[in-house]
Amino acid sequence: MSDGSNTGESAQGWEFSGEITIISPNGFHARPAAILVKTAKKFTSDIKLVKGDRRVNAKSLVAVMGFALEQGDSVALEASGADAAEAIKALIPIIAGDMENGAPSVAQTAKPAESAKVPAAKKETRTRNEADRSLFRGITASPGIATGIVKHITRGDIAVSERPAASPEEEAADFRRAVDEAKSELASIEKQTETAIDAGHAAIFGAHIEMLDDPELTGAALGMIATGKSAAFAWKSAYKAQAERFSGLSNELFAARAADLNDVGRRVLMILTGTQEEIAYTQNCVLVAEDLTPSDTATLDKRVLGFCTVKGGPTSHIAILARSLDLPALVGIDHAALGIKDGMAVILNADEGTLRINPDPAEVERVRGNQEEKSARRARDLEHTMEPAVTKDGVTLEVAANIGGTSDASQAASLGCDGVGLLRSEFLFLGRATAPSEDELADIYIKIAKTIGRDKPLVVRTMDIGGDKPIPYITQDAEENPFLGVRGLRLSLEHRDMFETQLRAILRASEYCGLHIMFPMVSTMEEFREASSIVRRVAGDMGVSDVKIGLMIEVPSAAILARHFAEEADFLSLGTNDLTQYTMAADRGNPKLSRIADGLNPAVLAMIKSAVDGARGKNCWVGVCGGIAGDPAAIPVLIGIGVDELSVSVPAIPQVKARVRELSKAECERIAAHVLSLGSASEARDYLGKNTGVKQLDKERQ
Repeated sequence: MSDGSNTGESAQGWEFSGEITIISPNGFHARPAAILVKTAKKFTSDIKLVKGDRRVNAKSLVAVMGFALEQGDSVALEASGADAAEAIKALIPIIAGDMENGAPSVAQTAKPAESAKVPAAKKETRTRNEADRSLFRGITASPGIATGIVKHITRGDIAVSERPAASPEEEAADFRRAVDEAKSELASIEKQTETAIDAGHAAIFGAHIEMLDDPELTGAALGMIATGKSAAFAWKSAYKAQAERFSGLSNELFAARAADLNDVGRRVLMILTGTQEEIAYTQNCVLVAEDLTPSDTATLDKRVLGFCTVKGGPTSHIAILARSLDLPALVGIDHAALGIKDGMAVILNADEGTLRINPDPAEVERVRGNQEEKSARRARDLEHTMEPAVTKDGVTLEVAANIGGTSDASQAASLGCDGVGLLRSEFLFLGRATAPSEDELADIYIKIAKTIGRDKPLVVRTMDIGGDKPIPYITQDAEENPFLGVRGLRLSLEHRDMFETQLRAILRASEYCGLHIMFPMVSTMEEFREASSIVRRVAGDMGVSDVKIGLMIEVPSAAILARHFAEEADFLSLGTNDLTQYTMAADRGNPKLSRIADGLNPAVLAMIKSAVDGARGKNCWVGVCGGIAGDPAAIPVLIGIGVDELSVSVPAIPQVKARVRELSKAECERIAAHVLSLGSASEARDYLGKNTGVKQLDKERQ
């Protein structure tokens, strides 16, 4: 199937793309659709998105989402106007790409064990346990456990009058003012979410704002107002009709967008009618509701410990936000849960997908005891987080941070990180229609460098684009398996101008930190040498001399060739997430393969050991920046193998440092040697569970 990269012109002045295939696992959902629409609005031409014999306005978010484009679907573009050719050229890569903006794919939205328990995620509710009437089951949206009391959230219908209170012109003006006010409120929530979570999740509300700019949605309301309907009646009719259309779609992800449209629609309707809704939260409450909106979830009171909803799914925006806020949450819970009385004691165990009412006091005390013990341990770890991570026999490990931006850098510094082991620079390239400039990139890199400080390393990974993270302004040929295609360093070497722009921006931060540049997805010595020569040339042109160059070990070939890489690189960093999936030939996002895609499989550990052994004695340090660096069960094995650095998620820094202090290098070497002799990940975890309290600590820390 063509990726639509060729356009043609008809005799009538229309420009056409070829067929464009949707490659995103989640289909063409709200956020990429919003980027398409926003980009289309920059052009004066009339632009249509075409699927079969249907054509919709490409400048209408609701219309574009109404196609419910799934992975494998094909569409085309047609445009007429002075800038039609430019419009087609700009829009093709947005449709052909996979713009997830950091949101989890369908396969990543629940823990593996939870996904296995709920194979039919499209089912709206789970069956209540008939043998235990005090237990309600749901689908895990966000893991965790909470004990509290029930607080119901209910919303009545907002009644509106069909007859206008003023002339059509005044009603239309009132409507436009309400839309503007709603957009202002959403912009505030967007900013709040960006500060509290990140820009990727804040983009949910950017898409909501785009809905209010939708010409078909607002046009339908204004059309009814012109016929003599009130603004409130017209708007309610328009957004409800579109929401019902989304609700009827077979694809769960697109059906979930009805919640977004209802959220936006109700906000405007409340402004039009002067309706006020204030939720009287109670201390330590667990919310139970038929549904929550994304804006509800993003602005939840701190007294809320978790929530359960009858509607929604694990791919909904409320699920995504709950995970980011670390709030236990269930969706698709049995409808009978709406009958639970306010104030009733409950245990929400989102790890197991259950809500228990009136729990035995002993069970509540046990859960609270475990939570208090975990909190006390975290408090103790936090108290000592500025201290170095030194084993009981005097071996120091660097504990660095994996970060995505300036807010992460500030938090990492406050938790005593020993530097940044991974700055995921691709987040600066995602979620936008054009490439960032050198100045834009340099501004971010310099701010992060100043935050981390001159005496600590800052490892900047060059853009890891491709595979699951294409960008719309780079046109790539369709690939049968993009994870084995042009991604990471391969893509950078194909797009030298963009690569060199990024390198110049990174090098401008060199005077503020111990700068390290790291290449992703390196598989051959030739790739590494070519990229290194570009860095040295650009650095020479800029007069920068003190920069370290290294690579990620993410594929088996790099692990096997580590001794050769170590002769020319300053450092190696093991990206164990990709290394695991490539070693085991198991997609780490596929819940059916979660037992296979385990970083503690001895085959993966052997790859890690190969890299460490290859670097030994060559003035090349080795770190681990993948998921197992923060796994309490894996830490003694990694120390025993001989890694020099563990780079972990920012909140995990105190716990990882504390875990290192509880171990001795000599004992870790013995543990690692035994684990490497085993034949499976389950054997490795069973063995680790019986040694030096790893199993207990694992439970407490996760």
